[in-house]
Amino acid sequence: MEETIERSLRAVQAWVEERNYRGYDPGDGLTSFLRPLTGGTLMGERILQQLVWKSPINLRPWIGVRPLESTKGRGFMAGGYARLAAATGEAVYTAKARACLDWLEAAREPGQVGFCWGNHFDFSTRTGRIPAHTPTIVWTSLIGHAFLDAHDLLPDPGYLEVAAGACRWILTLPREPADDGACLSYTALGVNPVHNANLLGAGLLARTWSLRPDPEFRAVARAAVAYSCHRQRPDGSWWYGEAPNHRWIDSFHTAYNLDSLKRYLDATGDEEFRPHLKRGYEYYRGTFFGSDGRPAYYHNRRHPVDIQCAAQAIDTFCLFADADAGALPRARLIAEWTIRNMQEPDGHFIHRRYPLLRAATPYFHWGQATMFHALAHLIFQCARRPVATLS
Repeated sequence: MEETIERSLRAVQAWVEERNYRGYDPGDGLTSFLRPLTGGTLMGERILQQLVWKSPINLRPWIGVRPLESTKGRGFMAGGYARLAAATGEAVYTAKARACLDWLEAAREPGQVGFCWGNHFDFSTRTGRIPAHTPTIVWTSLIGHAFLDAHDLLPDPGYLEVAAGACRWILTLPREPADDGACLSYTALGVNPVHNANLLGAGLLARTWSLRPDPEFRAVARAAVAYSCHRQRPDGSWWYGEAPNHRWIDSFHTAYNLDSLKRYLDATGDEEFRPHLKRGYEYYRGTFFGSDGRPAYYHNRRHPVDIQCAAQAIDTFCLFADADAGALPRARLIAEWTIRNMQEPDGHFIHRRYPLLRAATPYFHWGQATMFHALAHLIFQCARRPVATLS
């Protein structure tokens, strides 16, 4: 099994590096020369974006969508390299991690407080538009964790300062106040109560606070965690968000919630929210996976099978390896299924599987970088082999 994982990791790593960390992204459809045909309407832009995203055939080469850089993709690659450096002791991985982190420092969005990152393209959502280079709490938090991973594994005080700078930017975001907490917004464009975004910000604030104490980091993190935990559903799940058009439950956003809540608890020792973590973890573990390791996207149907859900599941079960003795075997099972069913001979992972067809577009951050990060995390955890129970 270890040979299979290592061979898969080397193949996807080579695929990414041969393309100089550039690739397509699920949401890049508005960079097409067809965009004027949308008439500038949100609905038209959503139709074009979703058509390009969901098509089983990669339309991009014919409609002028070119491979782009991805700050989120670089963040996942940096975190993966750092873990491989720690697991193997090979200096080449240290050098690659530092090169990605240097690139990310230079690629931060200008004119902002601290450090923050966003997409390289315009993106239209159900609730509005996010222009290119608008910093998001999701991108910034995930990249911030890459700097903290590097701080832990490749000691460098400068990496902690970057993570602290990302936290300072998070503190500038609008919040939705409530009697039982306050929800961090997805962007600075307005209040948008989305649980994974809120909790990702809280997780970074808490983890950074544990290394560089700042009382505001801890206080804002706790308020954000309280907001989302008090809106957890009785079965342990969360809606994607609190808006009426955000009422769905999916695998990888649930996993973001769990990772973030665990990081908050590990960093602060705040036991009030442990029952929420346990209930959410049990729901996730029991809902989204087949007995063979096959990951589902939604809680109530088997298809599509999306590579992001597979990658994030491996990462999440690796993170929980110190709390659940069954987590690491489950991560291995999911990795084995994904390599067997979703990796192509040239090393890249396909986007989705449906009952009768495959969407094989090779995305950079969504699939290649996330799977590289997940497999590196699995190799790292297998080298440590932790054993514990979730209490």
